[in-house]
Amino acid sequence: MTTLILTVAGADRPGLVAAVADVVDAHGGNWESSQLAELSGTFAGVIEVSVAPERSADLEAALRELDGLLTVAVRTGTENAPAPERLLELSVLGNDRPGIVREVSAVLNAHALSIEELSTETRDAAMAGGRLFEATVAARVPSSVDFDALRADLERLATEIQVDITFE
Repeated sequence: MTTLILTVAGADRPGLVAAVADVVDAHGGNWESSQLAELSGTFAGVIEVSVAPERSADLEAALRELDGLLTVAVRTGTENAPAPERLLELSVLGNDRPGIVREVSAVLNAHALSIEELSTETRDAAMAGGRLFEATVAARVPSSVDFDALRADLERLATEIQVDITFE
């Protein structure tokens, strides 16, 4: 089977997921996994689909016909992604301000970690007023990483930008 990674985006309205699912099904594809969301009136997502190699081109062409309803980009996935040596999960919580994702991801990148999943949200702070920023991060940690140095850099960053970073 060929793995296709679809990125989709368009003005949010009912039926968008059904439209993509119908095209995938009509071309013998299997919807494997996805992350979909509505953000400020825009529907956006990433979908992993498997399909027989001989049907891949037809599926891609049919997905392009969704243009006008959704913008769809298709990439071919890698066959055998390496299993991580270790998966690190972080939680970040603090007062919202620009740059938190940039600064946390820079520390992870400096230690050669690859972000596997990132979920962020801002919400009203119930008691204190203002906005809170919350993130969960899952990152692959190569065996060569000095975990104590990584932890020290994340703790230093947490102090600098005044957020709580917890390891799970």
